[in-house]
Amino acid sequence: MLVPCPSGPITGSPAERPLSNEEHAGRMNRINLSRIDLNLLVTFEALMDLGSVTLAAERVGRTPSAVSHALARLREQVGDPLMVKVGGRMQPSPFALSLIEDIRPLLRGIEKVITPPAAFDPATSTRTFRLAMPAFPTLVARIMERVAQDAPGVELEWLGVGPLTTNEVRQERVDIAIVAPGTALVDGLDGWISPPTQRLSFARKDHPALENWGMEAWLAYPHVVIGIGGAARQTVQEAVERDGLQRRVGARLSEFAGVAPLLARSDHLGTFAPIGVAEDAVTFGLVFLEPPIHMPPIRFPIVWNGRLANDPAIMWLRKTVIEAYEHTAAKIDAIIASVDIVRPVLRRPVGDTDGG
Repeated sequence: MLVPCPSGPITGSPAERPLSNEEHAGRMNRINLSRIDLNLLVTFEALMDLGSVTLAAERVGRTPSAVSHALARLREQVGDPLMVKVGGRMQPSPFALSLIEDIRPLLRGIEKVITPPAAFDPATSTRTFRLAMPAFPTLVARIMERVAQDAPGVELEWLGVGPLTTNEVRQERVDIAIVAPGTALVDGLDGWISPPTQRLSFARKDHPALENWGMEAWLAYPHVVIGIGGAARQTVQEAVERDGLQRRVGARLSEFAGVAPLLARSDHLGTFAPIGVAEDAVTFGLVFLEPPIHMPPIRFPIVWNGRLANDPAIMWLRKTVIEAYEHTAAKIDAIIASVDIVRPVLRRPVGDTDGG
C-alpha cells in the first residue's frame, strides 16, 4: 500500500546547470538510503511510463498534487530535474532515463519477494502448460485423462524432446519435460528419476526370426528406431556399435504411435523401452522378445525449473505427470507379466556400459 505524501505543485528545475554523469554518481552515492521512500520510486516509474501526472496518479492511487510533490521530493534527493513539462507532456531528463533502468529491476525484485504465490485451483484454471516428452501413447493418454478429470479448463501443449529441451525448461519456456536417459542436466533444474526398466524387442507373431531367435536373427532383419531428441547416451545403437556389430535400420519414426502398426505388417523388428510400445503391441498381436544383446536398465528423468519448485501450478503439474508415469509403468509391468517373453537361443553379452 502506498503511503500518502503531502500535496504540492510541480516546481521548476532545482538546478540551473544540469549535473554531469560524474556529479550524478557522486550525489547518488551520498544519498542516505534511509531517506528514500519506496513510494517515490513507484511514482517515478508511473510518471516515466505514462508521461502524465494525472495518469500516474490514477495508476498509483493518489491525487495529482501528491504525485507532483513526490516528484519534487525525488528531484531534491537526486539533484536532477528528472522530468519537465514540454508541450503538455512530461519529458524525462537524460539522468531520468538512466535512473529508471536501475529502478525497474529493483521494483520487480521487491514485488517478487513480498507477493505471495498466486493460488492455483486446477478445477477453475484456464492456464496452458507446455510439456516436452517422448510421445509414449499410454502415458500421454493417462496424463490427458487426469487433466480432464481434475482441470477441465487447462490446455496442454505437447512438444517434442530435443537437444535444447533442458535449457528451455531452465528458461521457463517449457514447464516440465521427460528427457532421454543419460541426458546431462543443466544447472537450475530439479527432477525425479523413474524406476529402472529393461528394453524389449517386438515382432509380428509369424515373424521368421522367431524360428531361431538370437543375435543372428536380431541382426538379419531391418529395425524400426525412434529418435528421442537430445539422447547422448544409452541408445540401442550405442550398444550395437560397442559390441562391434552392424544393425540395419529400415525405418526411422518420430512417434511411438506408428511402431506397432508397422511391425505388425512387415518383417521389421523393434527394440524399445516397453512404456512406449507394450500396450499397442498387445493390441496389434505382437510378440515380446528378450533382446539378444545386453543393455543395462534405463531410467527417464522428469525435470522442471528449480526456481519454480514451490509454485502451486508447477507443483500440481509435476504431481500429475509423475503419478501418471507411475500408473502407466505399473500397467506396463502388468502387461509384461501376462505375456510369454521369447528368450534368445544364444545371448551374446557385451561389456557393462552405459549404452542401451
